[in-house]
Amino acid sequence: MEFTKPTIEYATLWPLLVVFGVAVVGVLFEAFLPRERRFVAQSVLAVLGLLVALGGTAYVWTQLDEIRVDGQGVVARGELAAGQTLAVDGPTIFLWGLVLLFSIAGVLLFAERRLEGGVSTFAGQAAALPGSEAEREASTRGLHHTEVYPLLMFAVGGMMLFPTANDLLTMFVALEVLSLPLYLMCGLARRRRLLSQEAALKYFLLGAFSSGFFLYGAALVFGYAGSMQFADISEAVRNGTGNNALLLIGMGLLAVGLLFKVGAVPFQAWTPDVYQGAPTAVTAFMAACTKIAAFGALLRLFYVAFGAERWDWQPMLWVIAILTMLAGAILAAVQTDVKRMLAYSSVAHTGFLLVGVLGVRSAGAVGTDEITALQSVLFYLATYAPATVGTFAIVTLVRDAGGEATAFSKWAGLGQRSPLVAGAFGFLLLSMAGIPLTGGFVGKWSVFTVAMAAGAWPVVLVAIVASIISVFFYVRVILLMFFSDDDTSEVTDAETGWGAGTVTATLERVETAAVTKPSLLTSGTIAVCVLLVVLLGLVPGPILDLAGDAGQFIR
Repeated sequence: MEFTKPTIEYATLWPLLVVFGVAVVGVLFEAFLPRERRFVAQSVLAVLGLLVALGGTAYVWTQLDEIRVDGQGVVARGELAAGQTLAVDGPTIFLWGLVLLFSIAGVLLFAERRLEGGVSTFAGQAAALPGSEAEREASTRGLHHTEVYPLLMFAVGGMMLFPTANDLLTMFVALEVLSLPLYLMCGLARRRRLLSQEAALKYFLLGAFSSGFFLYGAALVFGYAGSMQFADISEAVRNGTGNNALLLIGMGLLAVGLLFKVGAVPFQAWTPDVYQGAPTAVTAFMAACTKIAAFGALLRLFYVAFGAERWDWQPMLWVIAILTMLAGAILAAVQTDVKRMLAYSSVAHTGFLLVGVLGVRSAGAVGTDEITALQSVLFYLATYAPATVGTFAIVTLVRDAGGEATAFSKWAGLGQRSPLVAGAFGFLLLSMAGIPLTGGFVGKWSVFTVAMAAGAWPVVLVAIVASIISVFFYVRVILLMFFSDDDTSEVTDAETGWGAGTVTATLERVETAAVTKPSLLTSGTIAVCVLLVVLLGLVPGPILDLAGDAGQFIR
């Protein structure tokens, strides 16, 4: 067979290439720059690279041509690139913009040094054993683990490539490119190193298993369709000429790999441990951007490759969405740690997003219902990301003598000591709960509406119940901050040694935490996130229109 050299559409893909290029330059900085100059050089390089890529994304959107989808009368904007292995279309550009915007926020949180007394939250020497003489020496010298910046850029590149992939092999490569740097960064916390390294190991092992499921599913689907290309798979599904068992099993295994990345039940076990153990700046970046990229890939896979098989995969997503919403909300309600509570909250939000994915009415349809479902999910991601980044950024500010204080008992009376910070945190929690006049309310309304119109009303009813449960644990934290005394707090059975998770009425004196004054990097990130949530709640029209103008995936 003769090899045909693929044509690379550099004018379309250059924002993606900029991100990978900056990552490579960051590696060279680590090799050749003196250690004392790396921090400034790496952080500035990362921010500039992301800003250039963000501007390039907006420019590429203006240059996309309109094409017909599947030869039908429906018109979408986009272009197939790199030998049709990549699809740059409206949803891709929207997802690129979200990933790049909140990756910039991630870089700013990575660069925060004031909270740790002049050093970053990352270990000075990752290879040093926790508590060893080498680690103490690295901390004493104030060493910075600046490799996190090129790692972040490689992860961002993978996140941009993931929803762009137009065949299963490219999607698998993107999955690994975004995952491997995250596995490393989760284990680099300066404090609580053992907890951080445990989180990284769990994430790596479970992520490796999920990647194996994805790859095996890709092999089975290739056996069914004879191709890795989404368009060819879709054509084979429409014709129904292959072995249907191969298709169904392969589709299920591919779903395992993607549902693991978004943290859906029953693949969510890694989420609370990783969110709690990773450096909080990494948690903020990972929680927002990974979900954006993974949902983009999930939508493209199920809408483009398996769109004609909706009657088979929609019931599966019905069950997973229901289990994810209920498990996330119920388990979040019994947590005693802020980061673990936010982790299970993230699981519940995954269920809400899956409700939007179910917003397509008929099997194989290409039209306004798919556009509306895409619009609702894209808008929900736009409201979820700033609330998530903002809450985790605030978590980094609440500290005691041991560093970040994430136990609920430490947050008692925080609203009296730092009303501005506690107020911002409470407002972001209300947005996550879906309270009116916040971005979260409009996001939930959009996904619930499209799912109801598609006939998934049982899932919507469960979503409403899960939302009511979520109000409880969000408001519980707000009450703890504003209506508990400084010297008392709720004590749980888990803290007193009686059994896990049940809140008792016992009150006892505990050491509360204080809010540490951050630099402009973290302060600006929090302010922008709060402002975005306010604007998306009061004036959602422009972003809703932008998500609608993104149209649909090209085939």
